[in-house]
Amino acid sequence: MLIDGSTELIAHIGYPTHAFKAPMIYNPYFESERINAVVVPMACKPDDLADVVRSIFRLDNVRGALITMPHKVSVLAHLDEVTPAVEVAGACNAVKRSRGGKLVGDMFDGEGFVRGMQRKGMQVEGARALVVGCGGVGSAIAASLAAAGVRSIALHDVQGASADLLARRISQHFPRVDLRVGSNDPSGMDLVVNATPLGMNAGDAMPMDVARISPQAWVGEVVMKTEMTAFLAAAQARGCRVQIGTDMLFEMIPAYLEFFGFPTTSPDNLRSLARLQY
Repeated sequence: MLIDGSTELIAHIGYPTHAFKAPMIYNPYFESERINAVVVPMACKPDDLADVVRSIFRLDNVRGALITMPHKVSVLAHLDEVTPAVEVAGACNAVKRSRGGKLVGDMFDGEGFVRGMQRKGMQVEGARALVVGCGGVGSAIAASLAAAGVRSIALHDVQGASADLLARRISQHFPRVDLRVGSNDPSGMDLVVNATPLGMNAGDAMPMDVARISPQAWVGEVVMKTEMTAFLAAAQARGCRVQIGTDMLFEMIPAYLEFFGFPTTSPDNLRSLARLQY
């Protein structure tokens, strides 16, 4: 890919950056379509987020920013406008500058996760779901599951207040969904989601008791550092159907492209072009 004076930048803001997969998907697609743009990882520590966001969007050739851990919630304080998806999730993973110069945030994690499950054949409507981890990505997934018509959602986070606040936001927008907070017991669930960082490093504890997951359940993961985490491998060994973390990414990128004003494509095309490394 040739970078020249007309190249537009998409900042990929998070910390640490070693697990980032987006550049290995976006950039081969841009190259194949002769789109003069590039996704650039930017390792931003939490205390520096305000300065980085403010500075990045002073550059005229920045088209937007991908926001990932640990900034999906804290970035909200630096935005001028957000979409309803952000309001429900309480988190944001995409920022662009409007024509009027305002910073606008949107959230695609949850939609990508749900689309991935549905494409694999899961019946989301009427399902009973457990989401462990109520940070940025977990909140987005829970919100999208509610929008997709699940019967119930159990929420668990080591920071109990995070789960409580998420439950309140979901109940305000989706009062028909049965919400429970406090337990990570997966027994009786149709869908189980690990939305915690557990699994990024060898030797991490399991996010829940895998032995209590029904073999008929669907199990999803958001960790992208490795394709098959120990958690997913254990669930698959029980007979569960699983979704790896990067599946969510492939499903959400077409919506990201539209948000940033680039020509969009299909998840299958992105898969055929991607140069993923683990």
